Amino acid sequence: MLRIALVTNEPPPYRIPVFQRLGRMPGVVFQVIFCARREPNRKWDLPPMEFNHTFLKERITTVKDGHYIHNNPDVVPALMRFAPDVVVTDGFNPTHLYAFAHAWLKGLPHVPMTDGTDLSERALSRVHKTIRRFVYARSSAFVSASVGGERLFRSYGIDAERCFKSYLCIDNDTYFRTPEPVEKKYDLIFCSRIVPEKSPVFALHVAQKLAKKLGRQVRMLFVGSGSAEATVRSEALLQPELVRADFHGFATQKELPGLYRSARLFLFPTLADVWGIVANEACAAGLPVIVSPHAGVAGELILDGQNGFICELDEELWAERAAALLTKQDMWREFSRRSQALVQEYTFDNAASGLLSACRFALTAGEPGKVKMPV
Repeated sequence: MLRIALVTNEPPPYRIPVFQRLGRMPGVVFQVIFCARREPNRKWDLPPMEFNHTFLKERITTVKDGHYIHNNPDVVPALMRFAPDVVVTDGFNPTHLYAFAHAWLKGLPHVPMTDGTDLSERALSRVHKTIRRFVYARSSAFVSASVGGERLFRSYGIDAERCFKSYLCIDNDTYFRTPEPVEKKYDLIFCSRIVPEKSPVFALHVAQKLAKKLGRQVRMLFVGSGSAEATVRSEALLQPELVRADFHGFATQKELPGLYRSARLFLFPTLADVWGIVANEACAAGLPVIVSPHAGVAGELILDGQNGFICELDEELWAERAAALLTKQDMWREFSRRSQALVQEYTFDNAASGLLSACRFALTAGEPGKVKMPV
């Protein structure tokens, strides 16, 4: 039996189904060790966690809004009780480093797992990069959520054969099964935390310019909540003749497929997203997506000119792209079909298989520390 321990911050809804599948695989004993039940800024509604897991005593320090440090020394006793053959960590909080140190000292294979990319980690400090070099040089296999994550590992000198993918996914079938409404209520949908780094005001301004191009009022749905919501609402009231903006607030997982299906086009003008699981949701619902190049999905799940457009944050350009999709039905249908086709690769089964393959490779890769690292 292969015993795998994975140390992670909290239970994310898009990873729980992957953990369920790993826990049911024959020949595998799998345990997830969580630093916390929920970080302060999360409002996720979680599916049942029907897999072996444990929660550490919470010790969270807030660095700034949306960023937290976990420091759980009891991860070491938890690992000793479980006695894994392979230790997987998905970050560099003190808790993850304790788990890595335990694996290293015990001679156990260690597998770093990241949602990050070469772009998202480009501005890391020298100290952060030094820590990564130290850990990576003593690790056996590497798991990323994207091609950008693989580029990140390769930038540290990791051989391609040691790199595996475990995509970020949603339940595509739930979206595929959700019936298409007779008539879509909204032209545009913005679904995310309504905070400055997601650019919700930019999305509203795009809608206003789009209305001028179309010569009619545009209907837009905002799904989510956050610190910028009051600002967006105030902006929307300034030109109601151009955009009718509806605010749904936080949406449960059950509500999301119908909300996406109610719109024709998804706007994703993020300033920084290592992936952007909302793009998976939009694609599964058959929506074309306009995305900034600052999201990991850009160029991977969202292909420019195929199922959406990848555009710098220029309001006029976004309005032009949106107008083309909303006025050319053949283009919209082809982009919609392509979105659903592309997202089918991103499944929980594939994500679980990628993680398991990395762990099996780690057991046969030889002594940790054989990875050649740049000086």
